[in-house]
Amino acid sequence: MLLKIDRLNKSFQSEIVLQDLTFTLDEHQTLSIVGRSGCGKTTLLKIISGLMPSDSGEVWLQTRNLKDVPAHQRNIVYLYQEPLLFPHLNVFENIAFGLRLRKQPEEVIQEKTNGMIQSLELQDHSSKMPHQLSGGQKQRVSFGRALIVNPLLLLLDEPFGNLDADTRATMQDFFRRVAKQFRITSIFVTHDLKEAILMGDRIGLMGKGTLEIFEDVQHFVLDPKTGVRREIEFWESLTQKNL
Repeated sequence: MLLKIDRLNKSFQSEIVLQDLTFTLDEHQTLSIVGRSGCGKTTLLKIISGLMPSDSGEVWLQTRNLKDVPAHQRNIVYLYQEPLLFPHLNVFENIAFGLRLRKQPEEVIQEKTNGMIQSLELQDHSSKMPHQLSGGQKQRVSFGRALIVNPLLLLLDEPFGNLDADTRATMQDFFRRVAKQFRITSIFVTHDLKEAILMGDRIGLMGKGTLEIFEDVQHFVLDPKTGVRREIEFWESLTQKNL
């Protein structure tokens, strides 16, 4: 077990956002969390990452209680919908940033960064500036900058939400490959049912401050609360009309 969330609670004035939320996540697994906007998904990620305090409850990473650990010391990387690249740095330097911050030797920086660029399939773009990249390429650079520092946990907050449908599908395939290659442990937040199924080794449904994690994809699909059956029936009805 890498991550343990124990009875987290969070309210904003009279609004309960998280209520006795408890779950665990094993190493090298991706937990997809799906839910409507405002259900608490982003709040959960911010508490885990240290960007926001909980009202009560605990976050454990490996054997370490993170209660008094500041965000920059947690070895957790939070990726947003926007890539948030440094506009004055090229692709190579954006990816290498974390290594330079840690004062790694130059030969180590060159070797690790070039290797990451190869894994990201960005060999022809290492000297480009962020404004010269497509949306998908920017997200790849953002992933590279996160992965190169070997975080224990990667938090992804709808990372493909601003991409067009084709680029989003490409990035979903890319993430699955990179997650396997780098043995990533991650929480992937989305409001898209299909994306939740594609991305996760486990799938959780969030609503009213609670999180229900399903035994497998079949249980997730068949549970009426998830809305998957309704979506399937919608597409089946369209097909029948076209026939």
